[in-house]
Amino acid sequence: MESLIKFVQDEFVTKKDFPEFSAGDTITVFYEIREGEKTRTQFFRGVVIQVKGTGLLKTFTIRKMSGTVGVERIFPVNMPALQKVEINKKGAVRRKRIYYFRGLTGKKARIKEKRY
Repeated sequence: MESLIKFVQDEFVTKKDFPEFSAGDTITVFYEIREGEKTRTQFFRGVVIQVKGTGLLKTFTIRKMSGTVGVERIFPVNMPALQKVEINKKGAVRRKRIYYFRGLTGKKARIKEKRY
């Protein structure tokens, strides 16, 4: 059964080549929005809180601050409306899922940048 699912995924689903990113990275996601007949491109820039799943079921959650309110959005990797993903900063965090980031404010909510 698993081989059948893998075959269908490989043959019929178009793969998008996005750069590798993980929790703590600041990324910008460009996606298409349809409003009636018109389409436009909108972007969502924030910190990756988690990357979950594998293959077609892979999703990632981004959190940004809009004024004083935190906004989170979950994007499936294979979403047809996704156009591109840009990595703005690589973050140095020790965990795979940084849910504790939701409770931090001010200077504590900063993530150190990873040195190369």
